[in-house]
Amino acid sequence: MRSSKSNSDTKLINLFLDMLAAEQGAGNNTLDAYRRDLTDFSEFLGQAGQNFTRAGTDVLRDYLADLDTRGFKSSSVARRLSAMRHLFRFLLNERIRIDDPAAILSGPKRGRGLPKVLSIADVDRMLTRAKELTAAENASPQQRLRAMRLYCLLEVLYATGLRVSELVALPLSAARRDARMIMVRGKGNKERLVPLNEASRQAMADYLAAMDALKPEKKKNAAPSKWLFPSFGESGHLTRQHFARDLKELAAASGLAPRLVSPHVLRHAFASHLLHNGADLRIVQTLLGHTDISTTQIYTHVVEERLKSLVRDLHPLAEK
Repeated sequence: MRSSKSNSDTKLINLFLDMLAAEQGAGNNTLDAYRRDLTDFSEFLGQAGQNFTRAGTDVLRDYLADLDTRGFKSSSVARRLSAMRHLFRFLLNERIRIDDPAAILSGPKRGRGLPKVLSIADVDRMLTRAKELTAAENASPQQRLRAMRLYCLLEVLYATGLRVSELVALPLSAARRDARMIMVRGKGNKERLVPLNEASRQAMADYLAAMDALKPEKKKNAAPSKWLFPSFGESGHLTRQHFARDLKELAAASGLAPRLVSPHVLRHAFASHLLHNGADLRIVQTLLGHTDISTTQIYTHVVEERLKSLVRDLHPLAEK
């Protein structure tokens, strides 16, 4: 009996994910996260003799309490509740259910923490070290190419503030010699233009030249990969996890704590450093690909600090 309930839930999860992909343009990472969360929820319901079509509000509350018992952070519990709400709203809209048991549930209160941010000096140390590794005398050609790839990834990430999934999936066309802007396909399949600086364009050119030089002679005329950072894996391009590992190794080599460095932290650094130097919050919102300005407002602490320093340094009555 539990197996048939589980199979029924699995079918509903698949229908729900198909809707998210088709109607909302949800990416693979988003779909995978929903699948993991809803599968865990379904397993809990199965142990209680329930399924998606019969579960009431009480058993949903029991599940949230179970997550708390298992030591889930409030942010993770809130994400699971969000997945449940979206699912039951879908079931209601599709008339699979006549009610929404998640509608009256309230999630855990959570403060919105400030993002971890590297200083400009920290980023400069990482860029300097990455550049040094591309010229290491004892490195093999393959090691030098990997070092050049990492340096290129770092330059492009800090120049653009791309999400890591957007960065590793950049097409080869992003490295055109005359490219001053690149078209990025972000969340929900939405496109945006992001400018490149000279350092990132040069890093891409040097990396591609090194990659071409390492090609065997018989493959010189073969069609190149469509990806800027190709890989032999299933995706065809470098994975987020691989880049994150390389970045932590670079952080350690630069004298920084690896736990404080990640692709997302560098995205935060890009935004914070722009705002600190006077960029408009709306411009940063556009560059980051945030649909809602409230998402970008997590960086307002940077703006507030800048305003304080401006008043302190420029106000005619400020103490000198």
